[in-house]
Amino acid sequence: MMPDVSIIVPTYNEAPNIAELVSRIERAMHDPFEIIFVDDSTDDTAHQIEHAALSARMPVRLIRRTHPHGGLAGAVTEGLAAATSKWCVVMDGDLQHPPEAIPVLLQRAADTRADVVVGSRHVPGGSSTGLSGPLRRAISEASTVVTRAMFPTRLRDCADPMSGFFAVRREAVDLSLLKPRGFKILLEILVRNRLTVAEAPFTFGERHAGQSKASLREGFWFLWQLALLRFGRLSGFAVIGALGAVANLVIMAALQAINVWYVSAAIIAAVLTIIGNFVLLERFVFHDLRTEGRLLTRFAQSFTYNGLETLVRTGALWAIVALTAVPSILTQAVLLGIGFVLRFVYHSRVVYRPEPGLTPQRTSAVTSGSIPTARNSSVR
Repeated sequence: MMPDVSIIVPTYNEAPNIAELVSRIERAMHDPFEIIFVDDSTDDTAHQIEHAALSARMPVRLIRRTHPHGGLAGAVTEGLAAATSKWCVVMDGDLQHPPEAIPVLLQRAADTRADVVVGSRHVPGGSSTGLSGPLRRAISEASTVVTRAMFPTRLRDCADPMSGFFAVRREAVDLSLLKPRGFKILLEILVRNRLTVAEAPFTFGERHAGQSKASLREGFWFLWQLALLRFGRLSGFAVIGALGAVANLVIMAALQAINVWYVSAAIIAAVLTIIGNFVLLERFVFHDLRTEGRLLTRFAQSFTYNGLETLVRTGALWAIVALTAVPSILTQAVLLGIGFVLRFVYHSRVVYRPEPGLTPQRTSAVTSGSIPTARNSSVR
């Protein structure tokens, strides 16, 4: 029997919660359903999922990712790709999203015919009391306000774009548009797809067991996601370029402070920042295109271009400082700004240009079956 609903649960070290989660989902659901766990854990969560599947009355499927990409958002994306149902419900594995609210989301979808029904803490009847402490609640509220301000059109019907609990009509989402990173997959889905949105209130509960995965690192990824969603790849390139420019100026000023000739100081600063920028671009901006060509080839292309650009810029720096009264640091800052656009175009069109006919390889693996696809990952 084909399930009516695929319940997608990304997990990372949630072993103590699995049995209770499966049990409560079964008690809450009446229509045919399947549960798809997408697991990145380092504990025995996968074993607990397999054990729970043995006594479950509906299919429980497990996708184990040996090389996790994109964090929780990446796990949800893989779960959506593996789903066999028309409707998918996404929820956390810590029971802060109550399984008893799943039928409410689905009924709201049937009543409104929306593409997405968001479990919202910020509509009448909803609550975020399960967030640990006033500071986390304040950060969550502020994040929601900032996010809705940045995307007023796409999020006009969504009071809680930070929610991780939602139902989505699978065919309405173009997965190829998603660039998952960090925790906030709903935001990614709503901003990159044109969808009709409805909301249903729910109370964000306290964690059943285990520890919260929220961290300063995840906060950084959220800010990075906002920048990329709002401004595209250029924003990440700009941030790294700005960091490189500041580092360049700081290094140059420090070397001049110990009586290094300003031209020599500029060259040393350029070499160090070229290498640093390349590492950051590989990790954060063009990470999805690292399968295009070899690392050494990309580095050679990037270093050669930046080296030539540095020679031209340094020559211009010398000429301007020698022939005018403009200070060397100010001149360098202006020249770095001019070179930014050319550098972005070159890296996008040459160093990281996608090769025709090639797509990045999937990084997921499954627990059973001879063919590594999600449909062969069933553990029941």
